[in-house]
Amino acid sequence: MDLLVTLGRTLAFSFACGINLYATVVILGLAQHFAWVALPEQFSVFDSPWVIGIAGVLFVVEFVADKVPWLDTVWDGIHTAVRPLGGALVAVASLGEADPMTQAGIALMGALTAGSSHFAKAGTRAMVNASPEPFSNWFLSLVEDVLVLALATVALQYPLVALAVCLGLFVAIAFSATLIVRAIRRRFLGPPPPTPA
Repeated sequence: MDLLVTLGRTLAFSFACGINLYATVVILGLAQHFAWVALPEQFSVFDSPWVIGIAGVLFVVEFVADKVPWLDTVWDGIHTAVRPLGGALVAVASLGEADPMTQAGIALMGALTAGSSHFAKAGTRAMVNASPEPFSNWFLSLVEDVLVLALATVALQYPLVALAVCLGLFVAIAFSATLIVRAIRRRFLGPPPPTPA
């Protein structure tokens, strides 16, 4: 059971990092600092006024940049390396004491999880930016902010529920990626040839 709890928190926080790294770090830091929930000792790494403050300032910058069409795409491009790295660091921090091989595996899992949610977000935002009006961009950005807040909150209090939510989100990402690949293939390669009867 402890393994599933740790996995639920690790996946949820890493997934949230791929969407908004700074908001995730602020939530973890505040939860640890104010003891909102009983977190394992390894989360104390986030309980630093400097970590919370810097992440808070960067969250405000990202909150504004994320609402401006095309600037959000540039911001996402810059964070293509940052968010997966942040997901890896958060995953290792959520693991606590472990042998180097386990830490490396968890870091890889965190990076891949954050990377998948990052690319899903960045790809979706790039498609939405093609629309002439900015409102869909603002709406999507606010939905992402709420998703990060909700997922991190659920992971803090109900890690097993967060694990189930993350698995559902992975299925949705995989399904969406399949549809996007098919649409791109049809667009550039034309319809598939008819099968002989």
